[in-house]
Amino acid sequence: MKISEIINNCGVIGQTGAADVDIKSICSDSRKVSEGSLFIAVKGYASDGHSYIAQAARSGAKAIVYEDRKALDEQLAECGSDGLVLIQVENSRHAVAIIADNFYGHPSSQMTLVGITGTNGKTTTVTLLYNLFMGLGYNCGLLSTIANYVGTKRSETANTTADPITINSLMAEMVAAGCGYCFMEVSSIGVEQERISGLKFKAGIFSNLTHDHLDYHKTFAEYLRCKKLFFDNLPSDAFAITNIDDKNGLVMVQNTKAKVITYSCKSIADHNAKVMEESFDGMMLKIDGQEVWTKLIGEHNAYNLLAIYCAAICCGASKEEALVALSRLESAPGRLETMRGPKGISVVIDYAHTPDAMENVLRTLRDIEPQKELICLFGCGGDRDKTKRPEMAAIAEKMSDKIFVTSDNSRTEKTEDILEDIKAGFSRDGLRKAIFIADRKEAIRTAIMLAPEGATILLAGKGHETYQIIGTEKRHFDEREIVNEVFESMR
Repeated sequence: MKISEIINNCGVIGQTGAADVDIKSICSDSRKVSEGSLFIAVKGYASDGHSYIAQAARSGAKAIVYEDRKALDEQLAECGSDGLVLIQVENSRHAVAIIADNFYGHPSSQMTLVGITGTNGKTTTVTLLYNLFMGLGYNCGLLSTIANYVGTKRSETANTTADPITINSLMAEMVAAGCGYCFMEVSSIGVEQERISGLKFKAGIFSNLTHDHLDYHKTFAEYLRCKKLFFDNLPSDAFAITNIDDKNGLVMVQNTKAKVITYSCKSIADHNAKVMEESFDGMMLKIDGQEVWTKLIGEHNAYNLLAIYCAAICCGASKEEALVALSRLESAPGRLETMRGPKGISVVIDYAHTPDAMENVLRTLRDIEPQKELICLFGCGGDRDKTKRPEMAAIAEKMSDKIFVTSDNSRTEKTEDILEDIKAGFSRDGLRKAIFIADRKEAIRTAIMLAPEGATILLAGKGHETYQIIGTEKRHFDEREIVNEVFESMR
């Protein structure tokens, strides 16, 4: 592909070298450069791609896109510039997104692309939308925290919102595979880092906004601004679907050019839902006056299902087929996933790792079986927002009968330090019902073994994950396997 086509509209402010050359591949990771590549030096959060320009040139890069001229000159002093096409851009983060869109043939505009943003519910909503439309007979793609799918072909994922080259590469695969729809999670960090720039969205969904990612954004106002930016940039022919029961629901769409669609479980909106009855097996919802039995539970899932219903209608489904499809959906992996054991004990595995998410799950479990003992086991991730640690302790104390505080993904923090941060959130009474066990496997075993007959145990924080990150090492850790082992030992 000619370089002039690849760099079109990416904010070029200067170019030296051959006027137009053929490019075989594009990359922002110097380790992936091969002969004939275009390398984009992106200023990242943890590292600066400008530091790897010389390495990219030595690996066969034919062209370099850069932002910082001083950094370029320092690198060229090592490798020289013979034969290199050098392209300076205003903003390398923005440029890599536009370049990826150009190189892969604008794949997002060849499908119906739906994105969801919010603190909680993103993975459940996009996964169930994917399952709903696949169930209706459409070929679809999915970009989520759990996994990426091109039709039925699965690949692993590293971030909630991938880098622009990965996104556009996967979307190009989707187009080639005949996918008509793509559903993707859109994180606030992904928006701020321009990973979704250049993508053509048909609809954007806002779920809710609560405490998270302040380690990155620093303030809640900045966190909100990044979420809102997604809707500010939606085109006029798109839909902005928003939860008006969240206090920021209307704030999100106040400057959007898209057509606003509101949903609510408590207020007058374009689409409404109400929980009519509920058990561990599912719940009866009334959506826009029509009753539908679903296999999901919890008020938070009522919101997720209502958002899915709205998106399905905006994407062309009739209300009737959307409701029928909703009734067939099953929960996403690691979201209120229930395992039954001896003595009538139920273990519920959920990804809840924010104060609001944990409170929603605990309230759901309490409402279903208010007479049963409710045990909460949780930890907090290392190298992440520390301010939510005591908040989660306070919620566990308020909502649970017994608490086990343990590790999560400690990363490079000491687990003991994280537990101390959590401990600060307990009152004196809360500490009396809290047990601190740093080893998560041992904490799970102890919680189950000490649980009284009929108890419900929530394992919060890991959900779909089958690993723990301790230091920089990613270790196999599947809570389902551990729970099954303990259940077997009790039989």
